[in-house]
Amino acid sequence: MNIIKPAALLVAATALLAGSTVAATAADSPDGTRVTATPDGTRVTSIQQTVDQVLAGHPKALKVTANEVKYDGMTATRAPKGKLGAQDLDCAYGHLCMVVKNTKFDYYKCQTWTVSNWTGDGPFTNNQTPGTVAKFFNKDGSVRWTSTAYEAGRATWDPIYSLRPC
Repeated sequence: MNIIKPAALLVAATALLAGSTVAATAADSPDGTRVTATPDGTRVTSIQQTVDQVLAGHPKALKVTANEVKYDGMTATRAPKGKLGAQDLDCAYGHLCMVVKNTKFDYYKCQTWTVSNWTGDGPFTNNQTPGTVAKFFNKDGSVRWTSTAYEAGRATWDPIYSLRPC
């Protein structure tokens, strides 16, 4: 399987929006501030600093708002308050959308995306052209499950290691 690896950005975007980092450490300091070490070892103490670190390492990424990062073919949006649910999953025609850990992922480019730290379950909408099959893969690259457009429902994200919208 040929995997395009915007993985570092996707993982980092997931991390900044979901409040965790990959290949990094995070802990609460004695004063309650969340202290995070980015994959390159830089310590940051705020979501804004984490966003800045992610964007600095990925010049093709675009910070749209304080809680949204856009990359060529994918947008990740963190809910500012509360939890995202199926009612919040507005998914444009031609897109594959899902909520993972209170972050909405909106895929609109046909390629394989590596993901990390996806756990729990959440809503999804496959609003691509009728008959388009989205595939979700296990760690070994085997297909875990598929969704044929149009389809909407709930899915268990663990253990999903990559996906291909088309």
